[in-house]
Amino acid sequence: MKILYINHYAGSPRHGMEFRPYYLAREWVRAGHQVTMVAADTSHLRQRNPRMNEKYRDEDIDGIHYLWCRTRPYQGNGIGRVLNIFSFLGKLMGLTKRFMQWRPDVVIASSTYPLDTVPAAWIAGKTGARLVYEVHDLWPLTPVEVGGMSPKHPFIRLMQWAEDFGYRKADTVISMLPCAKDYMVEHGMDPAKYAVIPNGVDVAEWQGEKQPLPAEHVAKLAELKAAGRFLIGYAGGHGLANALDYLLDAAAKLADKPVTFVLVGDGPDKAALQARAEAMKLRNVVFLPAIAKHAVPVFLAEMDALFIGWRKLPIYRFGINPNKLFDYLMAGKPVIHSVEAGNDMVAEADAGISVGAEDPTSIAVAVRQMLLTSPAERAEMGARGRAFVLEKHDYRGLADRFLKAVTLR
Repeated sequence: MKILYINHYAGSPRHGMEFRPYYLAREWVRAGHQVTMVAADTSHLRQRNPRMNEKYRDEDIDGIHYLWCRTRPYQGNGIGRVLNIFSFLGKLMGLTKRFMQWRPDVVIASSTYPLDTVPAAWIAGKTGARLVYEVHDLWPLTPVEVGGMSPKHPFIRLMQWAEDFGYRKADTVISMLPCAKDYMVEHGMDPAKYAVIPNGVDVAEWQGEKQPLPAEHVAKLAELKAAGRFLIGYAGGHGLANALDYLLDAAAKLADKPVTFVLVGDGPDKAALQARAEAMKLRNVVFLPAIAKHAVPVFLAEMDALFIGWRKLPIYRFGINPNKLFDYLMAGKPVIHSVEAGNDMVAEADAGISVGAEDPTSIAVAVRQMLLTSPAERAEMGARGRAFVLEKHDYRGLADRFLKAVTLR
């Protein structure tokens, strides 16, 4: 089968996030399929973007044919990003003749924003391919509910039209959000088109050789362990969406307990969080620099428990699908999950303690409860979480389910 995978922000091990398109495509290639990944050369998600002067560049990455499109550089979420989107869509349309010769069997529109459904449908129509609309996030609902944009803004109206177009035109709608079916039906989707394929993990990364922690991290963790501290870890971005300010408030309520919160990562709000922790005179919170992806399992293994938190946002009623949580569960550690959403994988797997979002008191109570839990009970929680991921979120299985959902409809 020939698969054309359109994802503006697609990454790879060479470039960084986002990884989902790469992991799915790699599994399809291993199964004997041909995959062409069309992506923009500029993405705010990647650690390293391809540098190119030509309009298009072909590159082979683990058997996946990447086709990079030169686009307008941008920073932030303003007009520059909008212009970058349209420059990518223009380059994509310019590839129509090339794909008419290649003749894909499946065309997947998967760029977070829904505007790529239009050129994807055009190419699918010209080549006789099945059209798949892969929904990462609900746009334009997310920029309206989370970003505060007006539903009447011309760009929002355009995206709403494109989203509805995708639901109507696609042969299959792959949703990463487990509770979005009713919303999609309201916007024109035939319920029979709907399939949920969540994010997952590359199990081989957990079985392979791990990258050691930096000396700074090793020394600090050794110091904390020597002092008999119970370590609750966080590894990931330090931004408003991660609700770490509420974790600091919870830490302030736990000054009498032998627990230390170890926060590893970087992000736009890290400096502000550090300043706040200092102003609150929190001696039980440690900030450490970000570490390489392949060192994350080593860090998580050193923790007694792990924390992940969310803002209290209405958009989460459609479900959440965080890569970080899969890493936590794969680590076999119990998780304290501060969340209000349409789904809760920690509760579903019985892999920790779930409490409400933006609730420092409940977080503190959960920490006290975790401290009273025996090592054997915590190990059982962690084992259940790992088994849950291996059963439901291994990319080998997800890739197979994806193609079955496409071909059976």
